[in-house]
Formats: sequence, structure tokens, C-alpha cells
Amino acid sequence: MTRRSCAIYATGIVCAHLLIVGIALVVAQVFQTMIHSRLKKEITLTEKSKMFESWKNPPPPVYMEYYFFNVTNPEVFLAGGKASLKQIGPYTYREFRPRENITFLENGTKLFALNPKTFVFVPDKSAGNPEVDLIRTVNIPFVAIMNELNSYSFFLRTMVSMYLNSMGVEVFMTRTVHEVLWGFKDPVLTKVKSLKPEVDDYFGLMWKKNGTHEGEFVFHTGEQNYMDYGKIDTWNGLREMSWWSSNSSNMINGTDGAVFHPLINRNELLYIFAADLCRSIHLAYVKDVEVKGIQAYRFAPPNDVLMNPKENPANAGFCVPAGDCLGTGVLKVSVCREGAPIVVSFPHFYQADPKYINAVEGLNPNKEEHETYLDLQPTSGVPIRACKRAQLNIILKRVTGFPKTKLIHETIFPIMFVNETATIDDDSASQMRTLLLIVTLVSNFPLLIVGMGIILLLVLVVLFCRNRQKKNEVKRIDFTEAFHSFATVKDDTAYTQVSDKPDEPSEMPTNQPMKNGSYIAMSPVEAQKC
Repeated sequence: MTRRSCAIYATGIVCAHLLIVGIALVVAQVFQTMIHSRLKKEITLTEKSKMFESWKNPPPPVYMEYYFFNVTNPEVFLAGGKASLKQIGPYTYREFRPRENITFLENGTKLFALNPKTFVFVPDKSAGNPEVDLIRTVNIPFVAIMNELNSYSFFLRTMVSMYLNSMGVEVFMTRTVHEVLWGFKDPVLTKVKSLKPEVDDYFGLMWKKNGTHEGEFVFHTGEQNYMDYGKIDTWNGLREMSWWSSNSSNMINGTDGAVFHPLINRNELLYIFAADLCRSIHLAYVKDVEVKGIQAYRFAPPNDVLMNPKENPANAGFCVPAGDCLGTGVLKVSVCREGAPIVVSFPHFYQADPKYINAVEGLNPNKEEHETYLDLQPTSGVPIRACKRAQLNIILKRVTGFPKTKLIHETIFPIMFVNETATIDDDSASQMRTLLLIVTLVSNFPLLIVGMGIILLLVLVVLFCRNRQKKNEVKRIDFTEAFHSFATVKDDTAYTQVSDKPDEPSEMPTNQPMKNGSYIAMSPVEAQKC
């Protein structure tokens, strides 16, 4: 057997083995199952896990951008017209949110943690100086007093109204951005505190929220089931709330938004518990995106999250008392926050009923600037980009006994909105790209084997064709050699001429063969005379 034949047989054997093994591995999905099992096992909130360290001290910088609605025509609104609003901002703060007091519970299957948040002003990312810039907005402490007295007698409301008028208290106030955001000593609350010492005499939208946490959380580590990774077990000792009017609405579902289980698919709903909203919300797949070279799935709250119960009966439980519901796109959270009638929505009433948008002038809702979304790397479940956007509103309406409100139309009045953003940093993105490359190569190893088998199959075909061609060339060479041998014999052969003139001798030289005429006999003969 020649070397060429051996090479062909060896290539064929290797090719067959590669194809059989590769196709078997693809069908059985051995490597994919191995990778998935490893991910399910290793992505846990344990001290030995890298995921634990990134969860404990999140590397991506988080920024809080605050936008305020400045009221330009308060007198028109108080006279029964539409308020005209002008958005100012952003005033940006870097948010630091390390996990503290971490304690593992129940053999490492759960852990307790606090999540204090600290805010530091970032001038380079801000539109102005919050300690200098003034805004005119709703006097929330005044509205809170009116709302509290609404169930009291008309006489008491009138007496309080007269007293507040003597103090010069108005429906709208003018304060610096810093005061509205981080707090100031309010004259109305100061008077209330003199009667009720437990009342705080300072007011601010973020008052006492710098350096504090949103509650005590117990999380699942994912040791028992990877699908529970990062899910909240209890919040402030509660597994469910009691503010809303249905059991499903009071459930604490999902994670806090910092992590999700690995191997996310496009068809599932992801749940987040938002302590500032006093409820859980769900997110649905929107589209595939790419962030710093990393493929991700974008999830966002669908339209039905804040939909009117008439269109989405599942939201009926968020009406308190039962049956007292607002329209699509807004949620009253005053049930879990004492004081003013606070309502939350997406910025500029994005996805809300047009009646709320048209109740004031200056709003322009759009998806690009006002949608909340999370971009998640589906293999690891890690958020690589996030935009959490929420708007704070207050219900302004006529309250009998307070003459300054007698002409206004009931309005859900925008105060401010926040854009909380975070994007994976370059170092973490590079590490994730490397990890995903390794996972991809290992997961697709059976396909590489099949590919090598196909390449060898092509090589085998080429070798076989060339070998066939070589054999044909050898046969042609043998035939040519035979033909040359035959020609040599023919040159040494004498021919007998047949002529129609037998009596005439040939004029050709006797030593030169004839080139024309007919020849017979192919065997040597002696020259004969006719």
C-alpha cells in the first residue's frame, strides 16, 4: 500500500470519528449542560464567590440625576388655569451603596444585609449649583397639613387656614434646589412640632436619606436553587406588606435590582421590589442590545405595570381603599408614606393617561429619555447598564376651609423626577468579555469538532480525486510507452507497393521508402520484381 493510500485511509478514519463524536456531543448538549451546571453552582452570594464581592461593593459608578419642574405662573393655576412648568437640571450626585452588616443565615442559604446610600454632588455633570439655583414648586408641607385636616371639622380647617395666612404661608414656595432636595426647617412644621413633638420640623424630598438605608433585607444566596439567586426573602422582617388591598399586591417579589439569576431567557418576567414605591414591579424583554462589546437583553416595565384596573384587573389591589383607583400611569403611595398625598409615575407621565399630561403645560414624554430599563447579560444575569426613572407628584385639589384652593382644578402636580443610571466600568467589561469568550468556546466545542470533521472530509475528497487522477496519468504513461515501442517496430518494417504500372521501374531511390500510394502487408518481405 502506497503512502498516498495510507494517508487517505487515515484521513477517512479520523474524519469519521470526528463527525460521529461531534454530532453526538451536539445532540446530547454535553458541554452546554456542563457550563450551565457550573454557572448554577458557582453564581451564588457566598464569601468565596467573585459575584459576592461585586454584589457587596458594586464596581459600576451610580449617578442620581435630579430634574425639577419650576412653576412659572402660580397665580394662573390658583385662578383655575393650567400651570406652566419648566424643567431644570440635572443636578447630579454620585451614589455609593456598599452592603454592610452582612450575616449569613441558615447554613449559607440566606444572608442579612443593610444597603446604606451616600450621595456626593458632581458639579461637572450638573446644570448648575444646587445651593444657589432657586425653584418655585408646591409647598408640600402646607399641602400635607390640608390633607391631614380634610377629615376634621370645617371650623378647625378655617381656623388653621387663617393662622397660616397670618404667617404668610402660600400654596407655592420658592427655595434653593439644595433645600428642596436635602431639607430645610419649615415654619409650618415647626408650629406643628410645638404641638406634636414627634413631628419632624425639617422637610426635604431626600431628608435623612443621605447615609441611611431603605430597610433590613434578607436575601437568598442561590445555594439551594440558582433561580432564587439574589431574591428577597424578607424586608424589615416582612415577607409581605399590609398597605395594599389584595394579597398579590402585598407580595414582596424578586430581587432589589442589583443581581438576577443566571441563564435568563427572553420569555420570562423579571421582578424587582422597589422600596421607594412600596411594591414589586415586573419587567419584560424588549430587545437585544450591546454595551461595551457585551451582548445583553433589555428588560423594561411593560404598559400594564401602572395600567388602570379596568384594563388590567391585576392592579385592582393597588387601589386604597379598595375601588378608589387613579388612572393609567400613576400610583398613589401615600398609603405607605405619612403626610402629603404623594403619587409616583414615570417622568413626564410617560405611559400615563393623556389627561395627566394635558393637565399642565411643559411636559413632553418620550421613550428615550423617560423609560426605565435594565440591560442584563443573559448568561450571568448581571446588569451591565441600568436606567431607573421615576417622577414624584402631589395631588392638588380644593379643600374647603382653605380659600386659596377654591378655584383650582384637581391636578396630579409634577414636582421632580430622578434618573438613576449605572453602566459597567471598563475593567469589569473586559473581564466579562474574556469570561464570555471562554464560555462560548467551551459551549461550542462540539461544533468545532464537527467543523474539523467537515474540513477533513473535504481534504479526503481532494486526496481521493488527486489519487484517481494520478492513476489515470500512470495509465496514460504506460500506453504512451507501448505506443512508442510499437512505432519503433513500424519504422523497421518493409512495405510492398501495388502499382498500376508494373513494367516501369521506380524512379525513387531504392534506399528511400515510399511516401505515397497504397501499402499492404505489415511484415518484412524481400524486394520483388513485377
